[in-house]
Amino acid sequence: MIREDFKCRYHAKANQENMVCGKNYRITVLTEGLIRLEYNEQGVFEDRATQVVWNRDFTGSSYEVIATEDGIEIRTDKLYLRYDEQAFSSVGLSIAVKENLEIHHRIWRYGESGGDLGGTARTLDSIDGEVPLESGIVSRRGYAILDDSRSQILLENGWIEPRKKGGIDLYFFGYGLSYKEALRDFYYLCGKTPMLPRFVFGNWWSRYYPYSEESYLQLMNQFSEKNIPFSVAVIDMDWHLVEIDKKYGTGWTGYTWNRELFPNPSRFLEELHKKGMKTTLNLHPADGVRAHEEAYKEMAKELGVDYTKEIPIAFDCTDPDFLEAYFKHLHHPLEKEGVDFWWIDWQQGKQTKIEGLDPLWILNHYHFLDSKKEGKRPMIFSRYAGAGSHRYPIGFSGDTIVTWDSLVFQPYFTATASNIGYGWWSHDIGGHMLGSKDNEMMARWVQFGIYSPIMRLHSSFNEFSGKEPWKFSAETEKVMTEALRQRHRLIPYLYSMNYRNYKEDLPLILPMYYEHPKEEAAYTVKNQYYFGSELMVAPITVPRIPKLGLAEVTVWLPQGIWHDISTGVIYQGNRMLKMYRDLTGIPVFAKAGAILVLTEETSAEAAGRNPESLTVQVYAGENGEFTLYEDDNASCDYEKGIAAKTKLEYLADEGVFTIHACQGNGKLLPQKRKYQIEFVGFSAKTKEEIRLIGNAQIKESETEYLPQTKTVRITIDEVSPENMIQISGVGKANWQLENEKEHLVYIILERAEIAFALKEEIYQKVRMAKDTAVLASDLLAMEIPEKLYAAILEAITTK
Repeated sequence: MIREDFKCRYHAKANQENMVCGKNYRITVLTEGLIRLEYNEQGVFEDRATQVVWNRDFTGSSYEVIATEDGIEIRTDKLYLRYDEQAFSSVGLSIAVKENLEIHHRIWRYGESGGDLGGTARTLDSIDGEVPLESGIVSRRGYAILDDSRSQILLENGWIEPRKKGGIDLYFFGYGLSYKEALRDFYYLCGKTPMLPRFVFGNWWSRYYPYSEESYLQLMNQFSEKNIPFSVAVIDMDWHLVEIDKKYGTGWTGYTWNRELFPNPSRFLEELHKKGMKTTLNLHPADGVRAHEEAYKEMAKELGVDYTKEIPIAFDCTDPDFLEAYFKHLHHPLEKEGVDFWWIDWQQGKQTKIEGLDPLWILNHYHFLDSKKEGKRPMIFSRYAGAGSHRYPIGFSGDTIVTWDSLVFQPYFTATASNIGYGWWSHDIGGHMLGSKDNEMMARWVQFGIYSPIMRLHSSFNEFSGKEPWKFSAETEKVMTEALRQRHRLIPYLYSMNYRNYKEDLPLILPMYYEHPKEEAAYTVKNQYYFGSELMVAPITVPRIPKLGLAEVTVWLPQGIWHDISTGVIYQGNRMLKMYRDLTGIPVFAKAGAILVLTEETSAEAAGRNPESLTVQVYAGENGEFTLYEDDNASCDYEKGIAAKTKLEYLADEGVFTIHACQGNGKLLPQKRKYQIEFVGFSAKTKEEIRLIGNAQIKESETEYLPQTKTVRITIDEVSPENMIQISGVGKANWQLENEKEHLVYIILERAEIAFALKEEIYQKVRMAKDTAVLASDLLAMEIPEKLYAAILEAITTK
């Protein structure tokens, strides 16, 4: 019997008027750029939902069918299809993309892969460096193929059925370089990514280690004392019995608490909850349920197994009765004790009793649906199981090796996953196993981690592999600690991007070519990406240069003005350049006009609620607009539109910044809020000219100027979110977009391990220079170390 809540909402049948049918084929024009291609010798076609595809009822598709001597032609605004009405073949079926792309590459012929830009992969387990990627749905050729010929059928009763063999079922994405449009239609076809609960955007502590209740809580207290925030406790497999009688097999699979380590599980979980933390437990379900488990007897009785003979209950995810008992007896009781969600650590392959059914997919699908009970916002933590897996966040990318090569690959791997709609990867930040300790590598990995979808530290059983910041050098400890705090500051912004992902079908992280599809440079900076609507990130994944103390990264700055949010340095865009950074930061840019909403409330408890104080950073150079999204952070009411939205707007010509009154359900927000509003890239005189415009509700405000980052800060206390705040005196005349280049060069030279006389000579040339091009030429002629010259060149060519 399948549970009622395992039934999903599909709109699987396409509109009849969008279909072009023959004896053995059916071509469905879902949109002008998306065509379904079916061929079956028996003339049998599939109108039900599948593992991958849920919705085919697109409306408003405009197309023309023309009969020819050779077959048919179908034309849309985007595509031109030719088909001989025979069995699909490379000579009989082709589709041309009409967009003005390279002529030899814009025609697809049946059997070709499409040459897409890549999607993602099932796992990074034991990978030291790169791994081949599965396909995505965007391509520089203008087309890509999604093959749904072998996925299972989803039945209306909530169960599955194998697809009949022999048919071909392809989806042709022919959107040219309109990548965002392709992604939006993919999300409709395959289902939306749901919103995640707010707490997941804080830091996660994870380690494969036999903690006890006492030692784990002691560690969490240490973090708290050092103001290092974590919102999620990931308890690896030692939560359950591992050392068991050999007659039962190994202890890899388990569902019974190890009470030597955790004598009172409910108490342990409650203590974590009191700290504001949520908890997930590790699952390895492949070995089924053996007689030593506390839940064995009740589960055996329900499944008709003679428990007196201690017959093992095999794991069988193809049996709905097993699945029902699996949740009822193994998981729900632990959830009542306080477990918040499950880490499904499936590593046992892709085979089940049903041919073609991947056990990882079925575990992800039904665990996700089970977690939705009682109105809770559903989520799991598991590996990627193919196209459509974006419906079941969050992704666990597996046990990586602790090396620079692993770090180098992760930013590209994370961004490219958006090409198949998979936006919520969680990596083992710092690497999981093997490798060797490297303080600098750890710092850089964490700096990437806080600008990745989910920030989760992880490490192995090895006594020396822990990721506690104080286990590293003083320099790295400071960097890690500040980065982990910064992650929690980002939560208001991240949560708004969580909503954007759901509402607008745009993942948090996007490769550069989504915004700049016709720019060659956008395809060359593979590790650079957009981080939501306001930020752009270029992680550093290599060691520092000896004697310079700086690490190098190649960055492409698109057209416009870009602010490095860490250093305050401002850059003119439309160029490629080498950037150099010490260990304290990586290049993270806010575009001109960006409005970044943060909070200084960085505790674990604060990670799960709407904050009482906000820091709003407004970056000079352009107009800007941002909408802060807030809701109850935990339920599915967001699907009904129950939320509060606050529009923030900067109008440069008028010199006015406005925080509009919230729209929607203001009861979801604190009654009063404190605002710290920072205008970045403004002159010191702004402090004297800035004014609050006519809001009698504002009792106190305070203004200060921070010269290092050219920032004017105004602090406003006790304002209702339902009242508007307006600030004047922040117009174009107050922008300060020029850098103190002499000072930037001084910092580089101060750190460089070169002769003092050479330092002085370089510095004097910089101080006396009137023309940047002449200065660059003079420095080049001095034959100073190559990387030092490059670092100085970056400094003197900033805006």
